[in-house]
Amino acid sequence: MVLTASTMLPLGTPLPVAVMQAGLRPVTGGPLSATALDGKPVLVLFLCPHCPFVKHVEEELTRLQNDLNGRASLIGICSNSTVSHPQDGPAGMAAQAEACRWTFPYLQDPAQDVARAFQAACTPDPFLFDATHRLAYRGQLDDSRPGGGIGCDGRDLRAALEAVLEGRPVPEPQRPAIGCNIKWHHS
Repeated sequence: MVLTASTMLPLGTPLPVAVMQAGLRPVTGGPLSATALDGKPVLVLFLCPHCPFVKHVEEELTRLQNDLNGRASLIGICSNSTVSHPQDGPAGMAAQAEACRWTFPYLQDPAQDVARAFQAACTPDPFLFDATHRLAYRGQLDDSRPGGGIGCDGRDLRAALEAVLEGRPVPEPQRPAIGCNIKWHHS
């Protein structure tokens, strides 16, 4: 595990829907539909089955999915190399989604083009786009870390989501997410 911070993609960056539709393979939740995203905020989460930082936030992601109740689209993406990390392939992703009771689409990024488009760096790495599909928040769920003695409540991400859903500016500062580095393919 290499502790990595998110790159903090510039706010206002457009959601790369075309790259996502071309590069993602559905594992759970079906294929990505652009029409399903229309007019709604979109929360993209770079995740994987093996990362201890993702395992630390799994329950909060389940609560968040249930609390949002369709008011925003959630999309999970696993971009890790399955050559170096076969446990992050479709079977591991499907098992994780089932164990966590995730109903949001969990998609594989086998060529890692989507991760590159987002400048994703770690897992978990959340990106929240407003209803016009412009980046409004990127950063940590909250201040908790595995083994840190603080429970995960998603405070920072939840505050950003509520602001976006209510049409308000997202609170500052936005702190980078911290997690395991994305496992890139070796050239």
